[in-house]
Amino acid sequence: MTPLRAFIAIELPNQLQNALETQTARLRRPLGDELIRWVPTKNIHLTLKFIGNIAASHVDFLKQLLTQTADSHPQFNLQIGGIGSFPNSKRPRVLWAGIHAPAELASLQKSIEAGTTRLGYEKEEKTFSPHLTLGRIRQNLNETALQKIRITLDTIQLGNIGSTRVDSIHLYKSELHTSGSVYTKLFSAPLNNKTN
Repeated sequence: MTPLRAFIAIELPNQLQNALETQTARLRRPLGDELIRWVPTKNIHLTLKFIGNIAASHVDFLKQLLTQTADSHPQFNLQIGGIGSFPNSKRPRVLWAGIHAPAELASLQKSIEAGTTRLGYEKEEKTFSPHLTLGRIRQNLNETALQKIRITLDTIQLGNIGSTRVDSIHLYKSELHTSGSVYTKLFSAPLNNKTN
């Protein structure tokens, strides 16, 4: 069977996607499509764990892991605001919107990381840095183009974009097409909504 490219993520509700679309238009106008490969707003999500290629038969193990993990973690609020770039503003490769999240997000991500490692998937070496990828800087841009990106990021600030209640986590498959990635939700697990 063909392997699936899988990842675990938090989905953004439509009203937050719309707010993100409106705010990031302020970046897209001056930078255009020739400098940045923009992520379609409908594809923007908060990745908790990129798993990579898995056998279709492993999906059930991941569903069980998500169900157990979600049940032991409470719902929480997430706030989106601010922009930045990886690895840094001098050499931007990825543009992102910031996430202001409570300790519950870090705890949830840590549990997912530990669970997927127990299932035999590779442990992520980088420290979890919650963000929403807005676009990727195109390869081989000259210094003038990179300077334009840096100046735009310095002059356009995205303040508070919006907030949402996170009530579930999702397993997705990612299919790469010439027109871009297509994400399909395979499974959703609700977070615990009991109050102490």
